Amino acid sequence: MSNLLLFNKPFNVLCQFTDDSPHATHRETLANYISHKEFYAAGRLDRDSEGLLLLTDDGKLQHKISDPKYKLPKTYFAQVEGDVSPQAIQQLIKGVMLKDGLTRPAQAKKISSPPWLWQRTPPIRERKEIPTSWIELTITEGKNRQVRRMTAAAGFPTLRLIRTQIGPWKLKGLAPGESALLTNQHL
Repeated sequence: MSNLLLFNKPFNVLCQFTDDSPHATHRETLANYISHKEFYAAGRLDRDSEGLLLLTDDGKLQHKISDPKYKLPKTYFAQVEGDVSPQAIQQLIKGVMLKDGLTRPAQAKKISSPPWLWQRTPPIRERKEIPTSWIELTITEGKNRQVRRMTAAAGFPTLRLIRTQIGPWKLKGLAPGESALLTNQHL
């Protein structure tokens, strides 16, 4: 039986259970939020990103979720600096050239600020003369900091990044730091 934990990772939380950095000073980890034993993260989410993280007690399921060869789609909401242009959206859809190669085509569209969105602590930096806008982006690969690098390459740096879906699993209104346990999960 495979158990899956859907977790809304807050901003500034490490995507691991211990902080092994010798220079760390009380950085929050998954252990601050998750008490389930024998669960391991299926994939990663950067410390400065928020949203859906999947954890499982099944090694095979963990592999299927995190291995790029399965091309499991991941959806993000990115708040970017500037009023994102139709040309930038088309660039994201076609693929963006990064230092480590061309990204696969993505699904991308400009969206309104999500009405369900929670306040982030600390809030993003705001500039009076530069607006922000939101993009919904779905990718099927997982290069390091890929969404942030893609939006920057398209001319619109990411200020806030929230993962909302991985494959069939959605954030589903979990507040930051909350989790939901699902049993008998398969991919």
